[in-house]
Amino acid sequence: MIPIIAIGAAYGTAKAGIGIAGAGTFRPELIMKSLLPVVMAGIIAVYGLVISVLICGSMDPNKPYSLFTGFIHLGSGLTVGLAGLGAGYSIGIVGDAFVRAYVQQTRLFVTMVLMLIFAEVLGLYGLIVGLILNTKATSDC
Repeated sequence: MIPIIAIGAAYGTAKAGIGIAGAGTFRPELIMKSLLPVVMAGIIAVYGLVISVLICGSMDPNKPYSLFTGFIHLGSGLTVGLAGLGAGYSIGIVGDAFVRAYVQQTRLFVTMVLMLIFAEVLGLYGLIVGLILNTKATSDC
């Protein structure tokens, strides 16, 4: 799950970073505000870390690990990972496009923030479902 979500966060960071580098040559004073997509892509990776710690914390070597619990943990990790992959991909594309547009028209900053929030929420939805699944695994065993 961590590698899947890390791919999404890395893609979002790289794609938005390309836009920032291109925009920074024209208007260097806007670089700091343009870093928002990179920060938001990094937050996506934290979601994978959270679910990984929770899954590992629920494992006990002294207790039996049932097949049901294994599949629930797999589903929980895949839910967070694939949702994060999609969120990172969308943050990268939206961040790249809006950073380039923000250089041309600074009034687009609020619109950029809103679009990035909507893209970030996709990963948050995956985290919520993953947490619910992980709760089922710990309560039913």
